[in-house]
Amino acid sequence: MDAFQYKAIDKKGRISVGKIDAVNIADLETRLDKMGLDLVNYRDLGPSGPKISGAGVSRRDLITFCFHMEQTSRAGVPILESLEDMRDSTDNPRMREVIAAMIDAIEGGKTLSESMRNYPAVFDNIFCNLVRAGEQSGEMSQVFNSLGENLKWQDEQASQTKKLLMYPAFVGTVVIAVVFFLMVYLVPELLRFVKTMGQELPTHTKVLIIVSNAFVNYWYLIISVPIVLIAGIVIAVKVNPTARYYFDAMKLKIPIIGPILRKIILTRLTSFFAMMYSSGITIIECIRTGEQIVGNKVIEQAMHQVGQHIADGATLSTSFERTELFPPLVLRMIRVGENTGALEESLLNISYFYTRDIKESIEKLQSMIEPTMTVVLGAIIGWVMLSVLGPIYDLITKVKI
Repeated sequence: MDAFQYKAIDKKGRISVGKIDAVNIADLETRLDKMGLDLVNYRDLGPSGPKISGAGVSRRDLITFCFHMEQTSRAGVPILESLEDMRDSTDNPRMREVIAAMIDAIEGGKTLSESMRNYPAVFDNIFCNLVRAGEQSGEMSQVFNSLGENLKWQDEQASQTKKLLMYPAFVGTVVIAVVFFLMVYLVPELLRFVKTMGQELPTHTKVLIIVSNAFVNYWYLIISVPIVLIAGIVIAVKVNPTARYYFDAMKLKIPIIGPILRKIILTRLTSFFAMMYSSGITIIECIRTGEQIVGNKVIEQAMHQVGQHIADGATLSTSFERTELFPPLVLRMIRVGENTGALEESLLNISYFYTRDIKESIEKLQSMIEPTMTVVLGAIIGWVMLSVLGPIYDLITKVKI
């Protein structure tokens, strides 16, 4: 909302000068008309008050918003009344600010989708495009239902991804802490005793001494080098498009993790594609929007190539096939959807299949992580014990009673 300095005239012909907040010129004239004034001229002073960014609005808040708008739209409640009810009932003050600003924008003459575009941190481009498609087709309740279901799916995928990453991170931290404790404190104390025995040490014990000395003398490098390396990769990925492309390509090739990541991206892509296509958005627009949501430069470039092939007259299935990146299941289902005229159902079938496959893959991976970490930690401790106790045992066996 902007602040306007205005010059107006009342019904008695008296000049009135002042300042008022309004969304746009039409809103300014409406507000002045309610005050009994006719606008003569004005000057836009720019945004008034602190800018509402929408930071702090969670996915759960958006799910509640979509459910509320779906139900009220289905019941025939006007948009403004629905938003006012949502504004008065939400517990999140940031969401309340956004909805209040949207109400002002709509009262100023904007549509619901146009008012949402002012808050990209809350309503992304896909969300706004789908709402605009719903406004044009009159299927607002169906659009909000699809958006709500998709947000629930995103929430579930985020939860599964956290489960996939949190346990290895926790166990890995424990293993690293145990290794540091062994190498920096325990092993030097034990090896000090072993060295006093004056006998030839085996190779694995010598290796342990070298590793332990490295940890004791260069612990700061062992800690700082990985941190600096990771920071360098992150910075390079953010500032260099080529580095980002190769990094994204490498992620897709990581054993076990790569295929799961590829399925997560394809599930997101096909789910959004089906939702947009069913809302009346053209295939080209679906492809262009798909480039923005995949979150991987390799697949983003492939989607761009798909859009170019379609613009040149190729079919959707042929365009996807030419990229040589998408798996046979995706190509087959798209081809079937084109031939039967049920592209939306085919895309949803891909999403359903991969969603189930991702869940099973993550569960299998989690079941593999625990024994793997246990074996790694056991191997390290076994190596330490063998290197320390081996020479002691050899010495004892040589003692003549």
